[in-house]
Amino acid sequence: MHLRLAFLLLLLAYLQCTHACEPGQNQNGCKIYGSACICGYGCKTEYIYKSRRACLNVIRERTSNICSRMPCVRGICIQTVLDPGFTCKCEGTGFYGQRCERACPTDQSRGLAFPHECIVI
Repeated sequence: MHLRLAFLLLLLAYLQCTHACEPGQNQNGCKIYGSACICGYGCKTEYIYKSRRACLNVIRERTSNICSRMPCVRGICIQTVLDPGFTCKCEGTGFYGQRCERACPTDQSRGLAFPHECIVI
């Protein structure tokens, strides 16, 4: 359990360090990540709740939390303000696509663009 939490925190730190916002679009706030509220500093389009209380209220209601419907086949659902209201984080699953539904290619020489979610570091 502690190892899982440590991995999640490292992953969140990595994603925040590698994710850049448009100028003037940074803010402190909270977002729904899986079934928890994660608060920090990031893009307005991702950290859509102004406070932890507002984020927790949405989780309690479940009707306005699109991630409670589990739209991602694999990966982690993150609620967003942009349509369709969520994004699926597929990194590390071996899948990619809007809902992490497509298997990563095993052969890069087919001339297809290799999805970034499929790159293993």
